[in-house]
Amino acid sequence: MQAKRLFNPTGDDSLETRRIVGGNSTNIFNLNNVRYQWANRMYRNMMANFWIPEKTDLSSDLEPYKHLTVEERQAYDGILSFLIFLDSIQTNNLSNINDFITAPEVNLLIAIQQYQEAIHSQSYQYTVESIIPADRRNSIYDKWRSDKVLFERNKYIAQIYQDFIDEPSQEHFYRAIIANYLLEGLYFYNGFNFFYNLASRHLMLGTSEIIRYINRDELTHCVLFELIVREIRELEPEFFPAAEVETMFRTAVEQEIGWTSHIIGDGILGISEETTELYTKWLANERWNKLGFSGKLYEGYNKNPYLHLEKLADTEGEGSVKSNFFESTVSAYNQSSVLDGWDDF
Repeated sequence: MQAKRLFNPTGDDSLETRRIVGGNSTNIFNLNNVRYQWANRMYRNMMANFWIPEKTDLSSDLEPYKHLTVEERQAYDGILSFLIFLDSIQTNNLSNINDFITAPEVNLLIAIQQYQEAIHSQSYQYTVESIIPADRRNSIYDKWRSDKVLFERNKYIAQIYQDFIDEPSQEHFYRAIIANYLLEGLYFYNGFNFFYNLASRHLMLGTSEIIRYINRDELTHCVLFELIVREIRELEPEFFPAAEVETMFRTAVEQEIGWTSHIIGDGILGISEETTELYTKWLANERWNKLGFSGKLYEGYNKNPYLHLEKLADTEGEGSVKSNFFESTVSAYNQSSVLDGWDDF
């Protein structure tokens, strides 16, 4: 594959020839003339998701953090370290993917995603600075080096990204796209549920509020790459080989279960190794089907064991449970000002 030309006077932006990959774009953002109408809707919703981490008061989390159990504090620190690493490489890698996307309306969305990933990184910095004692902050950022399970977990995605940078072949490109989708749609969610579990017990409410904002962004990112995959497959059904994608999914699930069991295990009320497996395989089935692949990766995993926590991840406001939490729509995403607090749970 060849990266698109930045200055391309011979480009053709007609709707008939426009493609997400392999097109001949001039790179002009003529947003009055777009092929992918869903990009216009998603643009407005992603822009409406603007938020600032420092507007969330974390001072009330200081005392509860001191009284977390050893297992809860280990999970809090470890999951925070995991999220810091993933969003850091996302921020750095999205521009590499965008160099090969030839639909300007989609380029714009990926640029917004990159900005939002930077906000997430800032929010983790704010959380670490506000909650973690000064003498332990560097250990949060360096944990991916010292924890072998975490290192292998992060290495899987990071190496796929690096392979694409080193050799931008079609194989490395589709693997980078699927890895991005897995990161946005599968990797974060056991960690998110840990924070929602604490919030359901009125612990670390400020941190969980920030996670809700991040969660909402990641859902739009997941839908974005889902739509990218589906549009590419519409024109080239074999672009993403089902067997290879399945292997990537199964590897991601295995590592997600291993990491979550390692950092959370059975030591936290409401979370166990059994529910981790149930949830991860259920979620993988959901994500697999959203890409348009048929069947289930994991038979018998049809139920979300953390359904009671879904209210805490709700982004529609008014305290309602979002019925389309895993739907391919962004029409229900609202501005940050409508997010409810935790008091009514």
